Parts: sequence; C-alpha cells; structure tokens
Amino acid sequence: MKLLTEYEEARQKLFDYFGYIEDWVVIPVDDATEYYWRLDSTESDGNVCFADTELELINEDGNYYENEIYTQRHLSKWVYRGEDYTMICVDTHTDGNKFLQIFSNNLER
Repeated sequence: MKLLTEYEEARQKLFDYFGYIEDWVVIPVDDATEYYWRLDSTESDGNVCFADTELELINEDGNYYENEIYTQRHLSKWVYRGEDYTMICVDTHTDGNKFLQIFSNNLER
C-alpha cells in the first residue's frame, strides 16, 4: 500500500535526522515545535517544561506544561539534538502516554 510505504519512509527520515533508532517500544511522535521550552535537570533525569508563550514558561502558569524525561534501557539516550530541532522521549503521566516530543531549538530558553 503506497500510503503505508510513504508513512514509513517519512518516519524513517525523521528518525535519521535525530539519529534515533527505534528499539523494543514504538513511541508515537508529538509535534511541540510551537512551544517555548526548557530542560530542567540533566538530559537523562528531569523534566521538559513548555508553554504557549515565553512569559508563561518563565512564570510557570497559564498554558504551561511539564513532562518527565522517559528513560528506558533499550535506548542509548533520551534527548536527541539536531541542528534545528530537538526530540525528547517523554512520559506525560497521563493515561500511560509516552511521546517522542519534538521542539524547535530557536524556542529553547
């Protein structure tokens, strides 16, 4: 099926950009490129904080969110930095949801 082939090719191009190698668990991708964001703590322990506006991120209110960095032994790392974008494995602690959340580097604070 052409649609499935195109989907798999696009997904692989995305993973190649970040150097991500999928192993054991299939984690869905979440586009968070419109948010201001920051990492709290290290790239293997802590949270990614993000908000609609820079002020909400600074004040930690309004449309402000935090996701825990999701670590699992089958991945060699959990924060994947590219030239323009960063992909972070996160655990939302909501309904068992885990994502490969993608942020724009120019909105990192």
